[in-house]
Amino acid sequence: MMPLTLANAGEENTILKVGGSAEVKKHLEDLGFVAGGTVSIVSSLGGNVIVKVKEARVAISEEMARKIMV
Repeated sequence: MMPLTLANAGEENTILKVGGSAEVKKHLEDLGFVAGGTVSIVSSLGGNVIVKVKEARVAISEEMARKIMV
């Protein structure tokens, strides 16, 4: 298990756990980051990442990406 920030771009990963406070977890789940779902990094720029989750592209901060374990 590793944070999403360490995943390779273009590689599809399964979300194992979403961490953080209840508020942060709810926000990430609303964006589609749920345990068992798949996510892949499209690009990374200055620590912030653009990810593909549930057929949508979402930009999240490095801090948020660290809370998503794959």
